[in-house]
Order: sequence, then C-alpha cells, then structure tokens
Amino acid sequence: MVEWKISTGLTDYATAVAFMEARAEAIRAGTEDECIWLVEHPALYTAGTSAKIEDLTDPGRFPVHTSKRGGQYTYHGPGQRVAYVMLDVAKRGKDVRGFVKRLEEWVITTLDQFNVKGEIRDGRVGVWVARPDKPLTLTGQVAEDKVAAIGIRLRKWVSFHGVSINVEPDLEHFSGIVPCGITEHGVTSLVDLGLPVTMEDVDVALQKAFAEVFEAQISS
Repeated sequence: MVEWKISTGLTDYATAVAFMEARAEAIRAGTEDECIWLVEHPALYTAGTSAKIEDLTDPGRFPVHTSKRGGQYTYHGPGQRVAYVMLDVAKRGKDVRGFVKRLEEWVITTLDQFNVKGEIRDGRVGVWVARPDKPLTLTGQVAEDKVAAIGIRLRKWVSFHGVSINVEPDLEHFSGIVPCGITEHGVTSLVDLGLPVTMEDVDVALQKAFAEVFEAQISS
C-alpha cells in the first residue's frame, strides 16, 4: 500500500526533510507503508550533491538548503508541485536506473494528460518540452524548456526526495541559479505553456499516472 499525503499551504523544507528521513527508515523497518507526499514550499534554493557554488548566481535572494539528493541547484516555491517519493526500491527490482526511469515515465505520463509532450534528453536531468514558438538556439536547434525536475536519494533501498512539476511558479525566481547546471536552455510551467491547470488538476493526474506506471510494476 502507498499512502498519499497532500499538504495545503507552504511546507517548511527542513520539516519535509525530517519527515522523509523518518518515514524512509520506518519503511525499511517494515513499520510504515510507502508514501507519496505532495507539497508546496516557500521560495528557496536547494543544492544537491553535485552542486557547483558558481551556479548560485544570487546567493542572498532566497534561503539555500544543502540537500542529500542527487543533482545540482534547483528552485522550489509557490506554484510548483513537489512530489516526495518514499518507496521501497528493493521490492521494485533493486534497479536504481530503472527506478529513475520510472520516475521520468511517471512525470511524462502525468504531463500527457494535459496534452504536453514531456521528453528526456541525454546528459540533462529532468523532463523537457520543445518550444517551437521561441527563436531557434544559437546552434539552430528548436528551443527547449525544463518543465519538471527529478532528484532522489536512496538509503538502504528506500527512496526519498523526488520530483517537481512547474504548475504556475514565478519563473523569474529561477534566475538566481543555473538550474541543474544547464545554461543553454530555459524553464517553463504548465501555465506558461498556455494551460489553465490548477494544482488540484496536477494532483489528480499524478495519482492516475502513478497507478499506471508504478502499481502496474508491482502487479507484474
């Protein structure tokens, strides 16, 4: 069984991390069910285990939290749905790359419900959308923007941290960092793409897509 928690308002980041670490330990011990926790945070930056200090271009702008997840700098804030994923990866095949691929598929399947084609790019973390409405890049390629981020950590085969989807955040807030170390591409959101999508719409889509991607894995 996977418990779904949905928090209203803004959730303190340190409180969220403490909850995730405790829940992950309880899942490993077999005393608690797996859990997906959907939250919004106040505006902040997080530094993953590969973060480079030069990518924090405006260090005094928002609080900066050191994170144990993989990846580099990312932004969290109002209008962004963060899905914290506390799952037993051991019973899901003990395949870390396969698990990350499932997370990517989960996000892509969620976006597909809004007719948004999310894509994965080699060498770039997260989920991307093509922007033919924007000028071509300097190399003559179609512009692409990041719509979702992925960053996890595993401890004794239990995951925590997770994914984030930009629903309607203030995209200017991303300018204080080099998101995930990538300078040649931009950031977008569902509302920026012209979709009148609410956080509640995304929550429903996340739960539906999770059943398709993850629960089908367990049943098979």
